[in-house]
Amino acid sequence: MKRASVVVIAVAVAVLGLSGCTAAPPAPTATADGAPAPAEVVASGLDAPWSIAVHRDTVLISERDSGRILQLGADGETRELGVVDGVVHGGEGGLLGLAFDSGGRLYAYSTGESGNRIQRFDDPDDLGDADTILDGLPAAGNHNGGRLAFGPDGMLYASVGDAGDPSRAQDEDSLGGKILRITTDGDPAPGNPDPGSPVWSMGHRNVQGLAWTADGTMYATEFGQDTWDELNIIEPGANYGWPEVEGAGGEDRGFTDPVRQWRTDEASPSGLAIVRDVILVANLRGERLRALTAENPQSSVDLHTGDRVRDVTVTPEGEIWMLTNNTDGRGDPGPDDDRILRVELPTG
Repeated sequence: MKRASVVVIAVAVAVLGLSGCTAAPPAPTATADGAPAPAEVVASGLDAPWSIAVHRDTVLISERDSGRILQLGADGETRELGVVDGVVHGGEGGLLGLAFDSGGRLYAYSTGESGNRIQRFDDPDDLGDADTILDGLPAAGNHNGGRLAFGPDGMLYASVGDAGDPSRAQDEDSLGGKILRITTDGDPAPGNPDPGSPVWSMGHRNVQGLAWTADGTMYATEFGQDTWDELNIIEPGANYGWPEVEGAGGEDRGFTDPVRQWRTDEASPSGLAIVRDVILVANLRGERLRALTAENPQSSVDLHTGDRVRDVTVTPEGEIWMLTNNTDGRGDPGPDDDRILRVELPTG
């Protein structure tokens, strides 16, 4: 099995210039010989996991291909909470993003017979009782988007990929290649750029990470095609250029450029989390968890290498959890894969 490794954050503080933060999230302490300590295994034996959702003491994991939602116990063991009805797996489609609202209701993004959809489960223990709040979203064997996240405004944000048709991203009549902002009932949220539309931003290829800094700035990670993967600051009504432009270079044409870009063989950025304005980027093809800051996004350090990382989250206790994705058909799984790995945050 691949050896998980992390970079001691004392080095990261110097590289990232985090001295202005109240506290930087350190990795586990180094071993006696000075090598970084391995990340700690929280759970193992997962099959093509895609998303982690945490609400108070409840931790749920989605499995893309099986349509199962697993619940993580305090002992690190998982149990099947249930299977989401009607999930159709194919390629990158299946059961994707999960999110809880402040009241503990669960939301799931999945591929069904008529396209991608967002469903709400008022009782997360009863997956047979789903309200489909938005459906008919473009779906395909790739570029399904699929990330769900609640913003600081209490609205639900969802990333919808171009579903293999790049023209959708610039088509104002299509929800493909967009980030949506909706209410918990699936209606266009108040304050959207177009009051009758759920679209918050457009010109996206395949966004799979959404997160906010403490001041409310919204970030998103985006898969490029052949050249550049992106980290973007998301503004309402902005157009991020796909497929007219990949990466930076579109501002003179009215597009919004990324604040950071990587070569596609170095990244494939998926899940995203932010803690104390430290931006954590999960990378699949790049097989790493990157950390950078909003103040200096051009500098970054690797907190973990050696695994395809699909998602990253920060628990209510302030711990960083990474979700590996070595069993998705493109990785090199070890005997315990896939896993949730933990990098502990400071207690002081």
